[in-house]
Amino acid sequence: MIVMKFGGTLMGSADAIQHSASLVTSSVKAGTQVVVVPSAMSGVTDSLLKIASSAENGEIAFAADEIASIKTRHITTARALGAASDSSAVAKLEGMFSSLEQTVNGIYLLRELSKRSRDLIVSFGERLSAPLMTVALESLGVTAHDLTGGQAGILTNNAFGNARPLPATYERIPQRLNGLFEQGITPVVTGFIGETDKGAITTLGRGGSDYTATIIGAALNADEVWTWKDVDGVMTSDPRIVSDAQNLEFLSYAEIMEMAYFGAKVLHPLAVTPLQKNNIPLRVKSAADPSFPGTLVTANATPLKNVVKAVTAVRNACIIDIGGAGMVGAADVTAQIFNILANLEVGAVMISQSSSMANISLVVQQNDGKRTLEALQRQFADSEQVRTIEFWEKISVVAIVGDGMRGARGVAAKLFSAVANEGISIDMISQGSSELNISFAIDDEFTVQAVKAIHAAFHLDKLEP
Repeated sequence: MIVMKFGGTLMGSADAIQHSASLVTSSVKAGTQVVVVPSAMSGVTDSLLKIASSAENGEIAFAADEIASIKTRHITTARALGAASDSSAVAKLEGMFSSLEQTVNGIYLLRELSKRSRDLIVSFGERLSAPLMTVALESLGVTAHDLTGGQAGILTNNAFGNARPLPATYERIPQRLNGLFEQGITPVVTGFIGETDKGAITTLGRGGSDYTATIIGAALNADEVWTWKDVDGVMTSDPRIVSDAQNLEFLSYAEIMEMAYFGAKVLHPLAVTPLQKNNIPLRVKSAADPSFPGTLVTANATPLKNVVKAVTAVRNACIIDIGGAGMVGAADVTAQIFNILANLEVGAVMISQSSSMANISLVVQQNDGKRTLEALQRQFADSEQVRTIEFWEKISVVAIVGDGMRGARGVAAKLFSAVANEGISIDMISQGSSELNISFAIDDEFTVQAVKAIHAAFHLDKLEP
């Protein structure tokens, strides 16, 4: 059994969907059971977020125009894939657009957009694309049936916008999908979304379709999970920045998690976590060249002579530095800082504390920066322990990743020499105890320059087995 996930660009048009369906069909007709996990059509999730915000702000005409545009795109695509105007697929799409319009009108009338309502609105992207994949598969002779993530058994907590699967998920999915397999039906499960125990739709965070695929793969004990992309696989760096970036044929679970967390957009940061218990392989494959091996992710990757395998960057970040002599030995200050982050649901990209314990530096995403700063200022307004809270915007975090870094001498020296030779100042440094990565913060304007210099310094254009 294989779980196949298709990204947004591979669901971007009738031709793209038909090609994606052909990749599934070749496996199904060879006797392999497949679960298909499609993302929303390219650009649709962003459009839905704009629709939600516009409704909250009273801009209902803009929201209505955007919905009409998305509707035209999906109905036109369905017909191009072979669905008749009076088909059940088109009727299903029409019904969902009616539901979307009602939801948006409700937000407009209340002028209130909760996290739960936002999840409901953005879930329409995947819910609308799944029937298109079903139509494409059936046009190629594959009997298929589309389900939402909740219908397929993905039960989550109530963390709308960033939900996590509950243990019962892994029992529910086989119960829901095995019956389809027994009837020779290929399940098409919406990526990105699940549901609470009360049936409310949740989302797994941006890029969550990868996570959906691996959750299903783990629940069904699949042979492999394949995530089809419009790139060759996982690269040594962003090829839009580094023209000679190379494909990494093998990576470990730990390496891909670090790379995804530090800016490599090829996978959701939590995507491999469900696969680790049973060591289920994950393949990142190229839809443009299916015969290309892509990247195989397992527990232990084949080692390379290159101790560093990749350089990545998180852009649009900011630094918050909390300082004061009274912080030395004051564990309660540290607890207060992280309680604030937890209450705001803000994840720190990077954390550093001075050896004197007199300051703690945090890197958070730019869109979380101001509200985090304001919350910290309120908390410590009358504090005798915290004396300064400083804030820097337009920051990037650059990271190098590689299993080979463990115990290797001279890695940090080479890294920081490469950056220094470019005349770039470093604002903050962090290294995990796993020795799997070294990350540092710099002014955003130097990101491209730093990434290119580091890629060259570690000879990532020439991977040596």
